[in-house]
Amino acid sequence: WEQGCPGCSFLADHFDGSLPHLAAKDVSFVAVSRAPLGQLEIFKKRMGWNFKWVSSNATDFNYDYNVSFRKEDLEKGQVTYNYEQTKAASDELPGGSAFYKDPSGNIYHTYSSFGRGLENMIGAYSWLDIAPKGRDEDAQMPHKMAWVRHHDRY
Repeated sequence: WEQGCPGCSFLADHFDGSLPHLAAKDVSFVAVSRAPLGQLEIFKKRMGWNFKWVSSNATDFNYDYNVSFRKEDLEKGQVTYNYEQTKAASDELPGGSAFYKDPSGNIYHTYSSFGRGLENMIGAYSWLDIAPKGRDEDAQMPHKMAWVRHHDRY
């Protein structure tokens, strides 16, 4: 886990610009990954990100929200991802969730989205969608987002 996956990093490139606007509406933001915190901090510095990023390394958080999968789950051939049973392509897949903390301190899970359901948070896609060639992803191999790189690798 020396660096984040290119697709998740592409999404993360769009976090920082939103933070002041979210704070103005009393919304907090935090990214959660299973990598150890020290490795997250190194990669965060390399990428020039400022958002709050925490490690769920010693917890079941990512497993509870069906974005990380244990070896034994993968060996069964089916995991729960995006609200359905599917064959997982990896032991880690993208997801985003929202929570509400009421005045008494109770926390409620209010929303989750997975996979390409997160792409509406990627501003670069909105710009590509109005460009003459659009996203131009149809011929990408092995998957549509194969063109994406860490922003310091283009």
